Amino acid sequence: MTSPGYARGVTPSPAPRLGWPARLWLVRHGESEGNLADRRAHEEGLGTVDVADRDPDVALTALGERQARALGERLAALGGDGPQVVVSSPYVRARRTAELAVAAAGLDVPVLLDERLRERDLGVLDGLTGRGIRERLPDEAERRARLGKLYYRPPGGESWVDVALRVRAVLTDLRREHADRRLLVTTHQAVVMVFRYVLEGLTEDEVLAVDRRVQVANTAVTAYEGDGDRVRLLAFNDADHLGDVGEDVTAEPGTEARAHAGA
Repeated sequence: MTSPGYARGVTPSPAPRLGWPARLWLVRHGESEGNLADRRAHEEGLGTVDVADRDPDVALTALGERQARALGERLAALGGDGPQVVVSSPYVRARRTAELAVAAAGLDVPVLLDERLRERDLGVLDGLTGRGIRERLPDEAERRARLGKLYYRPPGGESWVDVALRVRAVLTDLRREHADRRLLVTTHQAVVMVFRYVLEGLTEDEVLAVDRRVQVANTAVTAYEGDGDRVRLLAFNDADHLGDVGEDVTAEPGTEARAHAGA
């Protein structure tokens, strides 16, 4: 009897080896016009965030571009130990961060795009602050509070566990295609946090405790080292390259943006 899916007498090829990248750098994009508008909305107590562009088209601010170049200078300092592969979310703010960093680092590598690295889709909550959600969609605010950040899916949008499905899929491909190589990924805040959840096997309580403690800063680096059959966290939310060149460290309103080496 032949195996399902294979013709008689044909032996399937062995599954390709899934190795870990020798080094994996996860980077949030530089400060964007959306970040700036969100900060302004919180400071003024508004219910909506004034951004005209659709989310994939939101650009970097001038500061965000400088942050990206500062990241590139950090990569340049690695010399021959810098990234060999660069993969980015296709959203303008993430792609532009990668392009500016690669140019500033003097790297001769293309920026590959993967839509699975895109920002979490907020659905009907898009463009609303916490106040706006409570005022305009009180039932959703109550449901969000009851289900929690990991499992709550806004109508038309994604939960963190939905993002985890994307992250698991892209990790499988990255491990197959770039095992033992040095890999830079530029993406978004929620996606970086979900990478930690997946890569480290964190529980719901553990990943949300990290998220409550500190938000991922713009162009902050979260680094892993491939170690046999697993990866080891080297640094989380490390934005030292910004302070080194006198650039502001920016994160979400009301949260602390600081480096966390090793955890």
